[in-house]
Amino acid sequence: MSQFDLTEDQRAIRDMAAEFAAERIAPHAVEWDERKHLPVDVLREAAALGMGGVYVREDVGGSGLTRLDATLIFEALAAGCPSVSAYISIHNMAAWMVDAYGSDEQRRRFLPALCTMEHLASYCLTEPGAGSDAAALRTRAVREGDHYVLDGQKQFISGAGEADIYVVMARTGGEGAAGISTFVVPKDTPGLSFGANERKMGWNAQPTRAVIMEGARVPAANLIGREGDGFRIAMAGLDGGRLNITACSLGGAQAALDRSVAYMKERKAFGKRLDEFQALQFRLADMATELEAARTFLWRAASALDAKSPDATRLCAMAKRIGTDTGFAVANQALQLHGGYGYLAEYGIEKIVRDLRVHQILEGTNEIMRLIVARGLVGRSSGN
Repeated sequence: MSQFDLTEDQRAIRDMAAEFAAERIAPHAVEWDERKHLPVDVLREAAALGMGGVYVREDVGGSGLTRLDATLIFEALAAGCPSVSAYISIHNMAAWMVDAYGSDEQRRRFLPALCTMEHLASYCLTEPGAGSDAAALRTRAVREGDHYVLDGQKQFISGAGEADIYVVMARTGGEGAAGISTFVVPKDTPGLSFGANERKMGWNAQPTRAVIMEGARVPAANLIGREGDGFRIAMAGLDGGRLNITACSLGGAQAALDRSVAYMKERKAFGKRLDEFQALQFRLADMATELEAARTFLWRAASALDAKSPDATRLCAMAKRIGTDTGFAVANQALQLHGGYGYLAEYGIEKIVRDLRVHQILEGTNEIMRLIVARGLVGRSSGN
């Protein structure tokens, strides 16, 4: 990418994802939301276009693209449905963790099926008592010969019950981050079970369940990296995950803005089309400007992560905070511009608002994003 523009290849990637979203996702998004349906067949169609392992290396079936390329893809997919795009992004995050930190044997064993989305993946960090304070997780993994035995519960896990592979962070050592390790836990592992599908405000096109491990025996060969590497692996995954979820916010919000512009060209009040009122024109201008600013910052953070810049984590946190706040605010404004019609399911705006609200919470709450940035400014010893 040049400093302020995309390459022809990047435009082609974005346009391919946008076309797929318009044809295969958007027409069904409201129905999938109402039915609480994860469209696995459509996910596999996306994977056939290279979206199942976007930044996984090519030798195991990945596309070998950049983090910036990934933001273009997930923004375009989210214009069709933020919930579906977000699940694909989480699957990609989990697959990348195996690709980046797994052995060659593990990469060959797990990644080909993940890249085709024949197997789906879930990321398992959060617990009932450990959300923002992830280093306090309680799930334990005890070595017994050639296996680890896992006991504990993960909460709010996207794709749980449908996914075939669970990338699980569990405690193999003492308290704190240094005692955490990462495991690949297959769905058919004895002792692995799932809670009920949660009833949620949004993100209904993907299941959210607890992942319960009661004496779940996992081969020692499924340990990713070494004992004690898990927290570092989990946080590295989240840097990219924050970019992806920000892209999903911008894609959903852009769709809401585009629908608002079209609606205002048709809707009349007081003898004029809505788009002829200067006050409403200014509101549209502000929405478009804020989205463009957030998008530009997202590309900056993605480029820093691609370059392995030392300030990449800080920039990813900044991008996530501003992008997800902006995405929700723009979608909410779009609903307001639609008036009562925006509140109706058939227009699809209220679904976007519901879907985007959780982006300010997951992949690290926006309060935690502020904490990451603040620690870089004033030091870890100040405040909390």
